[in-house]
Amino acid sequence: MWGKLLGVCFGFMFGRWLGAIFGFWLGHMFDKSLKQDFDKVGGFQGFFKGDDLHQRQALFFSSCFAVMGHIAKSNGRVSETHIKAATLFMDEMGLHGEDRQEAQNAFRYGKGNDFELKGAVNDFKEVFSRRYDLLQLFLEIQIQMAFSDGHLAPQEVQLLQKVSQLLGISNTHFRFILKRYQAEFKFREQRAQQGDYQRQKGSQTAQQSESITRMQALAVLGLTEQATDKDVKRAYRKLMSQHHPDKLVSQGLPQHMMEVAKKKSQDIQAAYEFLKHPS
Repeated sequence: MWGKLLGVCFGFMFGRWLGAIFGFWLGHMFDKSLKQDFDKVGGFQGFFKGDDLHQRQALFFSSCFAVMGHIAKSNGRVSETHIKAATLFMDEMGLHGEDRQEAQNAFRYGKGNDFELKGAVNDFKEVFSRRYDLLQLFLEIQIQMAFSDGHLAPQEVQLLQKVSQLLGISNTHFRFILKRYQAEFKFREQRAQQGDYQRQKGSQTAQQSESITRMQALAVLGLTEQATDKDVKRAYRKLMSQHHPDKLVSQGLPQHMMEVAKKKSQDIQAAYEFLKHPS
């Protein structure tokens, strides 16, 4: 109601009756959607985004690989593990030709001595400040790169924490995201070994393994063993909403990186299904 009324008033002020009609339509769209969802897609600017969406996607793409390169060189040199992780990441995204070259150039730029992390992240934050889910996914991707060898060096944690602060993410939430990704990494490994657990079913080893998997499944959702069924469902819905690929792409996630969001959604879904139907 208020959206339509204000839309008509402002529209008439700037465009007489034609503006009033257009303002009524915009106001209707505002009233029809939740204000929170409206803000997430960029408010009224979302209706005029045009090339702006492509610019945001390009910025996300280049910033992501540049910061990845910088973190990969946190101990003074880029290890073979990090290079393989970056290459695998590009493969998973299906990057070829010019797109792959751009990613490699950004990664190379990030590991250069003249790269300024603060300036790069601040520029990124300025564009995506109202899209918290994308800011969080950006940080999660950096954690994924740093954790590619199965552990985090002190220098990597320090850099990740700095990126988190520059993005406006609190230290408490950074620790939460970090812990949840580590659980996600381990849970993914355990899922790969699920066949072995099934063959060993009934043995003490199998029971212990399944118990660990349950704890990791809870941790993937950011929960502890004290979580109730209601807590599990609430956490699952929240995380699935945060990592919904289509929503993130509409906010500025590059199409190539849609696979990242899909993979995270699959891990969240798998953890939830395991907790609902433990084997």
